[in-house]
Amino acid sequence: MTMKALQLHGKLGMEGVSVDGRPIPEPGNGEVLVRIRAASLNARDLGFIHGEYGWDLAQPLVLGSDAVGEIVRLGPGTSRFAVGERVSGIFFQEWISGEVTAESRASSLGGPLDGVISEYRVFPEQSLVAVPAYLSDAEAAALPCAAVTAWQAIVEEGQVKAGDTVVVQGTGGVAVFALQLAKLQGARVIVLSSCEDKLQRARELGADEGVNYREHPEWEREVLRLTGGRGADHVLDVGGADTLNRSVEALRQGGRISLVGLLSGGAVEGFRIVPAIQRRARLQAVSVGSRDMFEAMNRALEQHRLRPAIDRVYPLERYEEAFARLAAGEHVGKIVLEL
Repeated sequence: MTMKALQLHGKLGMEGVSVDGRPIPEPGNGEVLVRIRAASLNARDLGFIHGEYGWDLAQPLVLGSDAVGEIVRLGPGTSRFAVGERVSGIFFQEWISGEVTAESRASSLGGPLDGVISEYRVFPEQSLVAVPAYLSDAEAAALPCAAVTAWQAIVEEGQVKAGDTVVVQGTGGVAVFALQLAKLQGARVIVLSSCEDKLQRARELGADEGVNYREHPEWEREVLRLTGGRGADHVLDVGGADTLNRSVEALRQGGRISLVGLLSGGAVEGFRIVPAIQRRARLQAVSVGSRDMFEAMNRALEQHRLRPAIDRVYPLERYEEAFARLAAGEHVGKIVLEL
């Protein structure tokens, strides 16, 4: 028996990506077989496709880190789940709780481990979480990477509380989840975007203010104006090289920056240390999260019935369109493939 899987072969770029047949795997001891129903895309997937991470990966590599499916077969020695339960794999398959380790970081789905954009996948049962029943498959598939990253940034590490001001850069998957989760904490949220339509969509999702950074290239000044000169309590920085200095300038005294992306590059030239010292800026790098964090987030989602923002859903065969939309930055929320 074979299944379909979206795989990256030796050639870089989208020409190296194709839907291929693979054998349906069998679960071993402590493992379960999951029938994947939907998978969401991340900028990280494009990074692997275009060779931006420089990892020496086994080829072919099944792409994708975020998916939801139902358990269809149990291996020996399993006890956490039953056949028919709907589950998602955690991003770092070996990060269950506590602090992340180098070994746990090497267990990420979609590189270096085979990913989840396949009709079936075997998972260790300890590396799965049950997903909220009220969510659709597309919504649940949005959770493992983007939502857990935002949860760690806003709640676990950021400790955002009612009355705080949070600045969110952009309207991608992590950014929109950060907006939604910050609103759950009672925060005021300022969203940055270059597109008025995206800012309007962000307001519909709960943003209190929108700043067009094409109209306000020194957007940190606009943040200071909107906060009466005080500055933001928290900035979610997804830009990296081109945004970090401005993120520091937008902070209040003792404010925090969650560094979660590098869309404009991974090396910051001319980092201005003096403003960071003057503001007592706290910089926290965030990389997804543990199974414990995922499960805590799911409890919060269920309590508030929060619905992830889904931009578009494509059938697997239209993966090229889905990745083109992701690469163009046209989306608000998550782009999903149905299997």
